[in-house]
Amino acid sequence: MSIKILPQVESIAEEIISIRRDIHQHPELGFEVHRTAEIVANKLNELGMDVQTGIGKTGVVGNLRCGAGPTIALRADMDALPVQETGDCEYKSVNDGVMHACGHDGHTAMLLGAAKVLSGQRDQINGTVRFLFQPAEEGEGGARYMIEDGCLEGVDEAYGIHLWNYQKYGEVGVKEGPILAAADQFQITIKGLGGHGAAPQGSVDAVVVSAHLITALQTIVSRNTNPLESTVVSIGMINGGYNFNIIADEIVLKGTARAYTEE
Repeated sequence: MSIKILPQVESIAEEIISIRRDIHQHPELGFEVHRTAEIVANKLNELGMDVQTGIGKTGVVGNLRCGAGPTIALRADMDALPVQETGDCEYKSVNDGVMHACGHDGHTAMLLGAAKVLSGQRDQINGTVRFLFQPAEEGEGGARYMIEDGCLEGVDEAYGIHLWNYQKYGEVGVKEGPILAAADQFQITIKGLGGHGAAPQGSVDAVVVSAHLITALQTIVSRNTNPLESTVVSIGMINGGYNFNIIADEIVLKGTARAYTEE
């Protein structure tokens, strides 16, 4: 679906870009999004909203109340990833080993832009717009903590948006049903019997076992799930071993499984 940018949005484009680059330069992980949450809360307060902080530990909720009517929630996430940024842009991350590599800096800036535009149109809105800024989207269940703190109480509808490099520039992708899969994480510890690399016959090599297991895990998708349903199993971390000539007695695998259904 092609989009046409409204003049009200065009007029604050530089402000949105500036916020995004500032957040990009100062990424924070998980629930430790204190600086980002402070920026969000300050911006919402400036717009005269009813602002709550500390929702879901470090989440922020802003209510734009415009009289009687439904409550519509708009949601963005704020946390970054434990990734080293290797680019050299002027707003490169100043936090070593932390980077906004999933677009949450953009999501936060976009939602703050929407908050500013909508706050200037109060007289055209019947009801409440609730702005949800979530911490810990990347695997720590931040949404659950915000929900437990009541962020969705009274909400009639909720909307979110995600940056997507594969979407054609200038378009918004919309489809019926799920778009992004539910994500689970897992850890597997392989315990073998260590030994010297020159005498493998007396050991149980955890590295070899892990190599076979990683290959076998790929058959979960190809041989154990419905080929008409999208499923992904990925190993993202392998850790173990002591030296080049020592047979490892323990290997730890960490990975993710993603699917649209619980089955």
